[in-house]
Amino acid sequence: MRNAALPITLDAWLARLEAAHPVGIDLGLERVAEVARRMGLLDGHIAGRVVTVAGTNGKGSTVAMLEALARAHGLTTATYTSPHLVRYNERLRLNGEEADDVTLMSGFAAVERARQDGEAVSLTYFEVATLGALWAMARRPADIAFLEVGLGGRLDAVNIIDPDVAVVTTVAQDHAAFLGTDLEQIGREKAGILRSDRPAVLGSISLPASVREVAGVLGAEVHALGEAFGREGENEGWRFWGHIPDTAIADLPDPGLPLDNAATALQALALAGVTLEAAACRRALASVQLPGRMQWLGQWCLDVGHNPHAAGYLAGRLASRPCAGRTFALLAMLGDKDAEGVIAALTPVVDGWVTASLAGGRARSADDLAARLAGRGADVLHRAATPSAGAAWLAERLAPEDRVLVCGSFLTVGEVLEWLAHDPTTGQTVDDTSVSEEAR
Repeated sequence: MRNAALPITLDAWLARLEAAHPVGIDLGLERVAEVARRMGLLDGHIAGRVVTVAGTNGKGSTVAMLEALARAHGLTTATYTSPHLVRYNERLRLNGEEADDVTLMSGFAAVERARQDGEAVSLTYFEVATLGALWAMARRPADIAFLEVGLGGRLDAVNIIDPDVAVVTTVAQDHAAFLGTDLEQIGREKAGILRSDRPAVLGSISLPASVREVAGVLGAEVHALGEAFGREGENEGWRFWGHIPDTAIADLPDPGLPLDNAATALQALALAGVTLEAAACRRALASVQLPGRMQWLGQWCLDVGHNPHAAGYLAGRLASRPCAGRTFALLAMLGDKDAEGVIAALTPVVDGWVTASLAGGRARSADDLAARLAGRGADVLHRAATPSAGAAWLAERLAPEDRVLVCGSFLTVGEVLEWLAHDPTTGQTVDDTSVSEEAR
């Protein structure tokens, strides 16, 4: 693509990036670090302080609460997350606002110039996305930046930036084709974001020993949940406590997200040099929003959980919230995810299932999911061509006291979120392009 005209729309840029590299995921830092060096990203600062968050589950909620807490304390912020649900712009937020198309395209163009400055370097979609976001951050450095690891940690593109505070939320099996199934090895990969003499916040009491082993070798300052910091109580009115600095804040609101992650965010922010103020913490946790994580829209609960660990958390939350009617699940997953484990975790709290197919080479079919459910004796009500078709089929059959869990993938939740924006119950009409003939 050398000397090719640059795209003039964000959609055209994204299509170009998807086709630019021979594989979608290509772990390693050599290529992305070389382009970052050409862009000057390794010599300067993208923000006053940087917090990087890795983990199998809980990264997104921890980052969302970090951002909300920092802004409540009057700090300017820059936040990079992935993947997105509906709009690519969701991946980069500057001072709480999604980046506009011009900002994103300017970043992509800067990456393209650097990529071809000398011997051309091939980059994946995610690597260009990360470099473009870092370039945008560096143009307008915020007080504090939050970076979410995409996959693993040690070899993830985000890891070219040295964090002031590194957070590991949880370690469980996911992305087995790239990280394997050995939890100790997965832990070593996640711990690859830790740095010597920098705080390492460990946000789970059940991390594999390898995480602390890496921290010990590096000489990172370990601050572990249940030891250096923690929480007391459940739901509304819980209490955070932390050491180094010595802090305790009571009567905190339930953010609707895992409280262990909330405590982790509070400790990480304190270690980044922010003096926690009780009133600001309460405001932030009362107002934080994270689409696609236990997100309730009327009768619909949307959660991007796509591995057994996340599904187990979902099942527990649903069990703690009684339903007068039936609980249905709309499930669509990618083929490289542990469908059996997800189904096993959710089956005790689901009365009936609708399966759907996702598009693309990595997709798992509705028939495949239905067969796995049938093998467990589950009640499969319908098989849909797409998640939105499944949502339309369910919407016509829901009683007022019923509820629907939509889960299995970011792609599943993103599509249903778009469909719900045109849900007939809102007085609008369903977009015909998103509903299959069988659903009509």
